[in-house]
Amino acid sequence: MPKIKTHKATAKRFRKTKSGKLMRVHGGKSHLRRRKAKRVKRKFDRAIEVTDKGSQKRIRKLAPYL
Repeated sequence: MPKIKTHKATAKRFRKTKSGKLMRVHGGKSHLRRRKAKRVKRKFDRAIEVTDKGSQKRIRKLAPYL
């Protein structure tokens, strides 16, 4: 059985925890941050879980070795 190629853009955007949850970072973090509130900017620093079942399936198919 040949190895499956990893979709590199997906591998850079997502990571898997030890318990198997898929985590992603918030978008809108890189620029235009002067007008956003400090509370909003702090929320960008934390990773959040991918909860949608369809998205989880697609991510696992694109990056099987996460």
